[in-house]
Amino acid sequence: MTHEPVTEKLDFKRILPVLVIVLVDLLGLSIIIPLLPLYAARFGASPLVIGILQATYPMMQFIGAPILGRLSDRFGRKPVLIVSQIGTFAGFILLGFADTLWLLFLSRIIDGLSGANISTAQAAIADSTTERTRTQGLGLVGAAFGVGFILGPIVAFIVLASTGQNYQAVAWAAAFFSLVSILMTTFWFKETISEVEDPTASRKRRPFSFGAMRQALGRPAISFLLILMFFYQIAFGGYEQLFSLFTLTRLGMDARDTSGLFVLAGLFIVVVQGGLIGRWSKKKGDRWLVILGVSALSIGLILTALTPAIPIPWYEKARVMEGLAGEGTFRVSIQSIHISLPDEAVRGWTGIIWLLIASFPAALGGGVLQPAVNSLITKSSDKSEVGGMLGVSSAFYSAANAIAPLFYGSLFQWFGAPVPFFVGGLILAVLWVLAPRMTK
Repeated sequence: MTHEPVTEKLDFKRILPVLVIVLVDLLGLSIIIPLLPLYAARFGASPLVIGILQATYPMMQFIGAPILGRLSDRFGRKPVLIVSQIGTFAGFILLGFADTLWLLFLSRIIDGLSGANISTAQAAIADSTTERTRTQGLGLVGAAFGVGFILGPIVAFIVLASTGQNYQAVAWAAAFFSLVSILMTTFWFKETISEVEDPTASRKRRPFSFGAMRQALGRPAISFLLILMFFYQIAFGGYEQLFSLFTLTRLGMDARDTSGLFVLAGLFIVVVQGGLIGRWSKKKGDRWLVILGVSALSIGLILTALTPAIPIPWYEKARVMEGLAGEGTFRVSIQSIHISLPDEAVRGWTGIIWLLIASFPAALGGGVLQPAVNSLITKSSDKSEVGGMLGVSSAFYSAANAIAPLFYGSLFQWFGAPVPFFVGGLILAVLWVLAPRMTK
């Protein structure tokens, strides 16, 4: 006698605490993302040094996240989430006090070492879903990302506008949301690891090691997915982390202007991950989503690289430089800023309209691919090792995020702003060709 699945619907109430906690976490992170390259530029950092700064967080996350992911299999999701969130809170506090470039680096090191929030939250979602609903659940985590990327830049815009471009005030706002996340995890989130079958097996597993990564690569069902995650994020990670520097040098957009683009991208990602990815997964399958994500992102990056160098109509070079220099105690000399800005001679709408069009396929690809790949990874793993395998996936993701800004920053400094985005699009075009044959 065959048995029908107990349910094909996602238990939304069960995963709601995880989604809200991820959302609040991402509010803090997304407040900082559009700002960090400009924050570093005011201390005289070149595009390459900015790339190194952006690489610091994922490089540390590469070390910390997979270890905490495996520990979450042994000791539970909740304590690991709280520990990682405390590290994030401490990183934002230090960022608020930063008045030199090395303090920016230290704040990102602290935050990165504790950066297991997302992989552990994904493991909690995997604990609370079935194979049929897992992609939808992981997609909702992505939708929480999208909502965070909508609200975070709005908060950043309000704080910057009300404090006269005070970057420290933005860091304090991020620290506030991080503290709220810690409190929510402590008092609302319920442990999910006890619901995993055979918890004894997960406790017997050794903490994460590089041997675990080699073992994962030796499993045919998982190895290409990990490689795909790595090279996809090489291309997309550089796009995310140097996008605000691209808009600054290409279109003369300051932190407030770029925050608006992040809001639009976040709205689109919410629509895709919150409303469409679950339906697409059930109708088309995760393999189809992977191919869609790679192709759309490839097109989006190449179009971004081709953005005309026409500053926005309201661009004023002197005003943008003053904004970078800041105000009050933490103001720096304009002469210490070594970022080239466009001339005011030719301004118009062509550049910003082109970039908006390019952002839609880029956001579609970025919104679809990661949850689809992680869903396939969890379906190819034993339940007792889901946290560990997502930790390995996070390690590949973080390693790519560490390499991407160095790669993009070098190309940006030596060959110009469009080149790294064009190269990223070409990398994804190669993956586009390989994915149909290599993804089962």
